[in-house]
Amino acid sequence: MGREDKTSWKSNYFTKLIIIQNVSSWAQTMSAQSKCSKSVFSLRGSAVVLMGKNTMMRKAIKGHLERNPPLEKLLPHIKGNVGFVFTRGDLADTRDKLLENKVRAPARAGAIAPLSVVIPAQNTGLGPEKTSFFQALSIPTRISKGTIEIINDVHILKPGDKVGASEATLLNMLNISPFSYGLQVEQVYDSGTVFAPAILDIKPEDLRETFLAGVANLAAISLSIGYPTTASVPHSIANGFRNLLAIAVVTDVEFKEAATIKELLKDS
Repeated sequence: MGREDKTSWKSNYFTKLIIIQNVSSWAQTMSAQSKCSKSVFSLRGSAVVLMGKNTMMRKAIKGHLERNPPLEKLLPHIKGNVGFVFTRGDLADTRDKLLENKVRAPARAGAIAPLSVVIPAQNTGLGPEKTSFFQALSIPTRISKGTIEIINDVHILKPGDKVGASEATLLNMLNISPFSYGLQVEQVYDSGTVFAPAILDIKPEDLRETFLAGVANLAAISLSIGYPTTASVPHSIANGFRNLLAIAVVTDVEFKEAATIKELLKDS
């Protein structure tokens, strides 16, 4: 009976994944660093979150490639503790809802610090018998009113550092939970294309600015090597006109635009 239930569950999982793929042209792959029920609940009504074993997710997608070949681009990204978020809404909004809920977590020995950890100067409230923990980490302290006081802010961990037993114990004693865990968007799939989530932050103004910078670079290169292009011709015409004005000013050559410049120079 148990085997039949498991088989039925797998069949229903495959069916659900295929149905969602059919109705959603947009998807995001996310990695789950811990239990993140708040992030999932925040998506209710706007997206569908689907977790599962990597082998099952790959099998479901491979079975649907004949009808939707671009889904194959998702396969290389199904690794580690990942799942899918399917939506027909705005991808950036969905991403923001997914990331807005984080769970505070204490430092644990052996973990890798994802960010800098600073212990601020403070009276810890701990008794003198705990001094050895601070001495082991070279943290300057003094005894004030019978308790340990940290004299200066101390940078105890840098990003990428391995949390030692002494650091973890001290941070826990001070009730400092320096890390946070939640869902992290790894890749975004949109109508057959897979791209990094940072692209969701690109605005039309950014595209226009980048395009104009490229045109300016092209014009500069064209002018430098004397090769006319659509980008450089307006500059070439403007430069040629300025040369004509300069010649007209020092000679008897007359034309409408030069007359205005000559009058201004005559008054000066």
